[in-house]
Amino acid sequence: MVRKLISSGSEFETKIGYSRAVVDGDYVFVAGTTGYNYEENTISDDPVEQAEQCFKNIAKALEEAGSSLDRAVRVNYIFPDKADFQPCWPVFSKYLGVAKPAATVFIAGLLDDAMKLEIEITARVGKDEYSY
Repeated sequence: MVRKLISSGSEFETKIGYSRAVVDGDYVFVAGTTGYNYEENTISDDPVEQAEQCFKNIAKALEEAGSSLDRAVRVNYIFPDKADFQPCWPVFSKYLGVAKPAATVFIAGLLDDAMKLEIEITARVGKDEYSY
């Protein structure tokens, strides 16, 4: 069984003891990912902009894992404020419209008040075969 750990370089991965993503067999499990722009060390106040950045961060980890957003099978969205969920729908459709993964939404507090959402993804690694 292939197991690979993927890091984003975030200091929290070392401090807390986790990986941005873990490839285990045919799947890659991406940890809850927020809208921080790690290159600029910033986060937008706008939940829609944060959603865009979340997917950019996730896509980078999935690419390193040999996968992509088009191979997503499960997504969990976590929002502190349920009013922020619907404005993000177009972003979700933009990035997951091909894969159409099983999805769950949670309303819960996040570790930093600047975070408007967190997204967790599970995706398949390797060649996709779709059946509709």
